[in-house]
Amino acid sequence: NDTGAGKHWSDNEVRALINIWSDEKIQQMLEGATRNKEIFEEIARRLMKRGIDRDWKQCRTKYKNLKYEYRALQKENEHLGNPRRKMRFYDEVDCILRRQPLGTSGWACESSSLLSGTKNFSDEIK
Repeated sequence: NDTGAGKHWSDNEVRALINIWSDEKIQQMLEGATRNKEIFEEIARRLMKRGIDRDWKQCRTKYKNLKYEYRALQKENEHLGNPRRKMRFYDEVDCILRRQPLGTSGWACESSSLLSGTKNFSDEIK
């Protein structure tokens, strides 16, 4: 019985997850929530609407890994003074975690690689 737990996330899947994560309502729900299964079930439902089949545990794990990698990189860069390495989707995660004011399209980092070359999903979920 393959649960797909070890299934690699494609760039488009990660972009979709980050796009959903950037939603103000999702961010507010995640803030301070310790029991967040329902939030990640909602994220998984929104991914399913985009044709991405991930369960809530996979979404939560990917979310936590992105946050962990971002914070570890922040700490490393502070310590070294100059960034020696970069993570994929750094700018997008940075934008969310620093709580940039939302732009008119609902995403503050218009110039980020999140939207370049990919279709904007925020219109689909409204």
